Amino acid sequence: MFEKLIHLEGIDPLEFFGVNNAKMNLIKSFFPKLIIVYRGNDVIIKGDDEEIIRFESKFHLITDHYNQFNVLPNDVINQVFLNESEEVAESLDEEKDILLFGINGKAIRARTPNQRVLVDVSKTSDLIFAIGPAGTGKTYTAIALAVRALKNREIKRIILSRPAVEAGERLGFLPGDLKEKIDPYLQPLYDALLDMIPAKKLEEFMKDGTIQIAPLAFMRGRTLSNAFVILDEAQNTTINQMKMFLTRMGLNTKFVVTGDETQIDLPYQSPSGLILAKKILKNIKDISFVQFDVNDIVRHRLVRDIVMAYEKHHAHEILRREKEKEKIKTDKTEVK
Repeated sequence: MFEKLIHLEGIDPLEFFGVNNAKMNLIKSFFPKLIIVYRGNDVIIKGDDEEIIRFESKFHLITDHYNQFNVLPNDVINQVFLNESEEVAESLDEEKDILLFGINGKAIRARTPNQRVLVDVSKTSDLIFAIGPAGTGKTYTAIALAVRALKNREIKRIILSRPAVEAGERLGFLPGDLKEKIDPYLQPLYDALLDMIPAKKLEEFMKDGTIQIAPLAFMRGRTLSNAFVILDEAQNTTINQMKMFLTRMGLNTKFVVTGDETQIDLPYQSPSGLILAKKILKNIKDISFVQFDVNDIVRHRLVRDIVMAYEKHHAHEILRREKEKEKIKTDKTEVK
């Protein structure tokens, strides 16, 4: 009698094994000659060598399905164990326009024209700037691309960062240690990841460093290789911070920088590193700029109207200031 151990990493036992182990009992019913025991994340198979090999090839298909879709329905189990492996592999192939499958098998895809542009340029550019108003899905799409690259083993780790600049608040006055102060500020990045990766698996990735979320200051001195790196809220970087971040790029690494030029929270008269980068890097080959606009907003319908109202007000303010400057210049001329 031969024995084989299969270790399952980052699974949700309830989803994979089923309530009262119903799914594993269904799997066992297809191989009555084998002894199949499961403890925690380990599955132990005992029996004839050829039967074990056949079981293992089928079992890998369902684990691949779970890792891809984050769900394991009974009809998939039946499909895998009742059909030939080649047919099953073909039928479980993801649709071309889907980036990946999130929690409960939710299809995550590029939903707007500029989200699709971001996906397209990511195939050829190693440094991408995604710039535009709030709610356009810049960061969410970038994180989806990063998770897909990790799942496809194109990179070894994901690094997400934000400059620790507060929108009119002061982190220093918050209670707790540094991690407790910063974690709420980085929460939007956690939220996006939790949409795409089961909580247990995400926890493992965070513990072993496969996924890292950190303030921008923690990037200094590092060389980031074999990674997908996203800098969020980049409008709040200083010129030196942006230069520091961009020069962290190592081999086999993709950088995506996201930001909104209209929501700069830097101290007064401190120029934004994002605005300068956009100005001086735009003509460098293999650096791409994707400009999002109000047509890409995918939040509540009112968000688009709010953004448009602020843009209109901003345009009026610029015009008013220009007229004031012109009037002062005219007055000075008349005095002379």
